[in-house]
Amino acid sequence: MSRTRTVWPIKGGALLLAAVALLALAGCSGKQEKADNPGGAIIRSSQDPNGLRGATLDQPYSMPATTLTDTGGNPFNLVTSTKKPVTLVFFGYTNCPDVCPTVMADVASALTKLDQPTRDQIQMLFITTDPSRDTGPVIRKYLDRFDPSFTGLTGSLTSIKDVAKAVGVPVEGMQKLPSGGYEVGHGAQVIGFGKNDKANVIWLSNAAIGDLAHDFGKLVADNQ
Repeated sequence: MSRTRTVWPIKGGALLLAAVALLALAGCSGKQEKADNPGGAIIRSSQDPNGLRGATLDQPYSMPATTLTDTGGNPFNLVTSTKKPVTLVFFGYTNCPDVCPTVMADVASALTKLDQPTRDQIQMLFITTDPSRDTGPVIRKYLDRFDPSFTGLTGSLTSIKDVAKAVGVPVEGMQKLPSGGYEVGHGAQVIGFGKNDKANVIWLSNAAIGDLAHDFGKLVADNQ
């Protein structure tokens, strides 16, 4: 299928300590290969001084003030409608055969490891990369398999691609299958935003559930 690929060069001072790290993100194929850095993200290879276990960014992403549509058909602005201290963002689609459900299940599992007051400070956004098939009810049914509190968003493909580009997530679009259907290539990272609408950490699709839980809790503590 169509695949997205990302290179993660090592951050600042760590560049003298190790070679450039090449980590591939498969859209939904589950395959990995050498990459050409379409997302432009920068990752540390050494432990983050702030104690995060995910990939920290030299230059934080800013949340775009774009209005999409939630699964109830209501406008949802990515800045003004995100009221909680921590917002997690993932781009995917409901027909994704492997990577998307794995990432969503891992996030949901990590959240169950947090105490409820901490969990209540986190909002999870799932933004579809396949708006032609992913209607509101379709997304809602899909997300309810993982966590009913997850927010699903859709919109025009142009708007979705613009948002994805702003936060370093490549979206390749559709590739037809012999069966007559199609698959959608996209980056598989989860992005963590704080209450200032800035993100300085992402988690790759193979992040350990324990690491996700640790970082989610730390983000909440850091954004109170």
